Amino acid sequence: MTSAIPRITLNDGRTIPQLGFGVFQVSPPETRRAVETAIEIGYRHIDTAEMYRNESGVGEAIAASGIDRGEFFITSKLSNAAHLPDDARRAFEGTLTALDTDYVDLFLIHWPLPTLYGGDFVQTWRTLEEFYRAGTARSIGVSNFTPHHLRRLRVETEIRPAVNQIEIHPYFTNEETRAYDRDNEIANEAYSPIAQGEVLDDPTIEAIARQVGKTPAQVVLRWHIQRGDIVFPKSNNADRARENLEIFDFELDEGSMAAITDLDRGEKGRTGGNPDTMAWMPKR
Repeated sequence: MTSAIPRITLNDGRTIPQLGFGVFQVSPPETRRAVETAIEIGYRHIDTAEMYRNESGVGEAIAASGIDRGEFFITSKLSNAAHLPDDARRAFEGTLTALDTDYVDLFLIHWPLPTLYGGDFVQTWRTLEEFYRAGTARSIGVSNFTPHHLRRLRVETEIRPAVNQIEIHPYFTNEETRAYDRDNEIANEAYSPIAQGEVLDDPTIEAIARQVGKTPAQVVLRWHIQRGDIVFPKSNNADRARENLEIFDFELDEGSMAAITDLDRGEKGRTGGNPDTMAWMPKR
């Protein structure tokens, strides 16, 4: 299954597996077991974050696998509480320690937080540029950035984000940001790819699933893949994690792709926070 997963070339020349395994909302005690199972099934791209508080479980699972570190693509994200440069440096060192690795493959600013830190996410990005130049973050990017946030980075900094991880699913296709990213060679990563399960009972998706002989979740993930986005569903259930990998033996036709895209509800479909107002800070 690992060999079937396409890789996308980033604007820095590195490649990333288009399908990965996410650990958002996986409790710290459960993370090692979940990631060990995912690795056994065939996942090599793991997405975590400082604010998930489960980086150490990811690191433990990778170490226990006996598989060379270079076979994995590990992503983590900077805590909202660590945007000041010195705080970001300390937090990043904490990430490397928790993951028990000398580098991460991709490190992201988790949220732009324009109402905090004087709205200065540029200084935070410049700190990530330090990690990139040092080689401790092989690629750097952002999460939840909109076009106006990205335009500011383009004017005021030197390195383009390789990735923008944003909410994307059939009820919130986020086309404006996807288009900006595409035009500026920034890879889109889709989080909440099945809208936390909300789209799985949609009659349109159920009908397409029956037509192609797949589950609704497989249909939605295939929609993401054919649109060119990177996706990393999470599941604590081994059978579902395996099912999520089994999406490379079929294709959706143009009509099915369009029907799913047409389910977009705009802002009403968003399930997560709004990047322009998000100001949540984790407890120390």
